[in-house]
Amino acid sequence: MHIAFRTSPNAICPLESLILSRAAFHSRLAPLAAIATLICSAACTVPLAPGYAISKESREIEFVSSTTPELKIRGQFTLVNSGTSKLNFIDVVVPAEKAFGMNDLHVEMNGHDLSAVPLPTELQYDHPHTLRIPLESTWEQKQKRELLIEYVLRSPDDSSSQITLSPRTFSLGFGGWFAVLQPPDHALSPFPKRPDKTLVTIRTPANFLVLSRGTKVGAKKLGDEIETRYMVRMKDLSPFAVGGQYVEASSSRSGNGSVAFWTLEPLKGDTAASAQRIESAWNVMQNDFGPLDKNIKGPHVAESPELRNHLTGEAGPAAAAFPGGALLSSAALALGINNEEFLDKVTHAIAHDWFGQQIYPAPFAALGLGEGLPEYATIVIDEASKGEAGRRRRITDYLRAYDEASKKAVEISLGTAKLTDPPEQRAISLAKAPLFFIALEDQCGEAPVRAALKRIVTLLRGQQVGYNEVRSAIEQESGKDLAEFFRRWLYELGIPKDFSAKYQPANESRP
Repeated sequence: MHIAFRTSPNAICPLESLILSRAAFHSRLAPLAAIATLICSAACTVPLAPGYAISKESREIEFVSSTTPELKIRGQFTLVNSGTSKLNFIDVVVPAEKAFGMNDLHVEMNGHDLSAVPLPTELQYDHPHTLRIPLESTWEQKQKRELLIEYVLRSPDDSSSQITLSPRTFSLGFGGWFAVLQPPDHALSPFPKRPDKTLVTIRTPANFLVLSRGTKVGAKKLGDEIETRYMVRMKDLSPFAVGGQYVEASSSRSGNGSVAFWTLEPLKGDTAASAQRIESAWNVMQNDFGPLDKNIKGPHVAESPELRNHLTGEAGPAAAAFPGGALLSSAALALGINNEEFLDKVTHAIAHDWFGQQIYPAPFAALGLGEGLPEYATIVIDEASKGEAGRRRRITDYLRAYDEASKKAVEISLGTAKLTDPPEQRAISLAKAPLFFIALEDQCGEAPVRAALKRIVTLLRGQQVGYNEVRSAIEQESGKDLAEFFRRWLYELGIPKDFSAKYQPANESRP
């Protein structure tokens, strides 16, 4: 018998995370093993609930250049009703208009136009970006149907690193921009089974360079445009795309870790020193926290003229992660590629490729993990190149930042801090978050902490992760009970005195 379970993102609250046992991390994997055993031992394929499968899927991205550029997105799906009953509608999550500038939604089923409508009122709060597609006729069991979903993305007012558009460049980040089909509204209905391979086609002006998820399988020139095709497999993470009218400058070394600079104008000066720094950071992340993507051999540093700071939304020097490297605003590139601020921004963005994209911080831990882990990783990178002195300098910089921020606002505990907190309070948490992981290294040793994080990235890639998974994984590696440590750092205010005494410079005193 075929058994499938509908799962939802990790919803454990931070207080619950402190009382979970160290076996909690492994318990995340146990249901997968149980399901596999049931499926392998089954002798039939009788479904348990309403549902459908996607037997074929393709996605297309077309860049339309103008003074107000846009991206045309098209998803085509061959669907089969594989469940226990007839279906009268399909639910789909679409890009949020505020975040992605989505317009001109068009839906077809078997060549007939359909209208997507809001969900019933009682479902809208929990599913804010989901629309319902009522079907013209009942979808019978085992029946096949062809679904087309297309829309346009324009540069939104509430811009973020998930989508950037300029007349000569574009980028689509780790998620949110592609339509995602949802299971029927039944407790046992599984998410639609997807095919092992999905073809992603990107159409751009012929003079564009393009990078996307998956294996490049071909390109075809169409007049002054070019179509580039990528095959994305089920085991790959979410698709992304970056492209532009770029000039490429590559580091002289070949193979894993080589750096490619994609800029709108040729870079001035020697890129060797900056490329070596960026390549070193990339390799540290690969070695300490696991490989990123076998199809991405080294980081790309791509110019994105209108990119803004992802925390404040402000213009100026800014960087953001994308799978395979970093996006840099034109203002950041103007600093110079050998400038320390520029290199720090690239390094931080690369760290986000692992912590924030390989794994997704649970909502309650979005600040502490989503920002704290990448900042902690920059300390690891500095230590690899500059030794203990580099590690200590970074730590004291965060302590100073914490002290300065604490003079301007009342602290919120790290375990309850949010990315939406007022900027003054958020600055306190952003300085404290990486120190939490340094204190974990001091408590348990560097090797157990990094091995635990590597295990999380490897085994839970593409999933939400909260403090409970981090604690359980480190406890498993170190053999220590960290309940009191997590309570102290996450829910007491201030920096523990023993930590600040260890790292505070002798000529400075804490307020």
